[in-house]
Amino acid sequence: MSTSIASLPLWSATVAALVLLLSIDLVLTRRPHEVGMREALAWSAFYLALPLAFCAGLWAAFGATVAVEFLTGYVVEKSLSVDNLFVFMLVLAAFAVPAELARRVLLYGIIGALLLRVVFIMLGAAALRSGTWAFLLFGAILLVTAAKVMKDALTGRDREIDVCTLPAVRLVRRFVPVTPDYRGSKLLVRENGARTLTPLALAAVAIFAVDIVFAVDSVPAVYGVTQDPFLVFATNAFALLGLRALYFVLQGALTKLCHLNHGLSVILAFIGLKLILHWAHGIWPWVPEIPTLVSLGVIVAVLAVVTLTSLYANRR
Repeated sequence: MSTSIASLPLWSATVAALVLLLSIDLVLTRRPHEVGMREALAWSAFYLALPLAFCAGLWAAFGATVAVEFLTGYVVEKSLSVDNLFVFMLVLAAFAVPAELARRVLLYGIIGALLLRVVFIMLGAAALRSGTWAFLLFGAILLVTAAKVMKDALTGRDREIDVCTLPAVRLVRRFVPVTPDYRGSKLLVRENGARTLTPLALAAVAIFAVDIVFAVDSVPAVYGVTQDPFLVFATNAFALLGLRALYFVLQGALTKLCHLNHGLSVILAFIGLKLILHWAHGIWPWVPEIPTLVSLGVIVAVLAVVTLTSLYANRR
């Protein structure tokens, strides 16, 4: 696992590029419209090309090890974020978000999620600097999460959510009035002389609140691949940026991946084991570690297997 490669100019350039992409998205979604398949595919291709180009740049500047760590972390984060799409579908349905506003509310939720991930990444980096016990803690979190994901997948509860019970949504509704209908892409309107939220704002809050749960396992999972906070941030940013376009591409196909959560639980357990072995190796050098390239191969193989078994199950 690598130490940090990032200098202040690299951090600044990456954050500036991220802000620019989000700003362009905000401008493009100013006029709400229903996203068609051709548009979704074009954006998905763009957001897939970005991390691949970034990976190539890392390879050229820092070598193969850093590039492979980034690519592995990106695949982990992307596979976990695909599971987020199931929940996004449920949130949008629960709030009856009009199709032309779906891209806007997902953008708001993802901006909030990015800010939240920065906090989790900083906390994770601080924990790792305080001692090797953090690897054991992160590994235990991932193993417990993997067990829960597998249990929910086997019992059929892996895609259930009641957005009305989310603490963040209940808190907002308690202190701020909400309009009974949508007001275009506005989050806040003035009604009867008082500032009032729209259901679009509640939907964005719900997506942000749900991401808190996902961040608890996704950030430690990427730290299982690399200790570099910059690479962890980059993998999260690239995965989240392409999540909205992927939503519109896969919203029909997602329901057919019936074994996805089984595979995600295996991936989480594998990375949890990798973290625990890394902790143990620091105490007992004879304990083996799992190379990053092996991790990438295992993760890709698991995703391929669950995709094939899901397709076979659907055919039957």
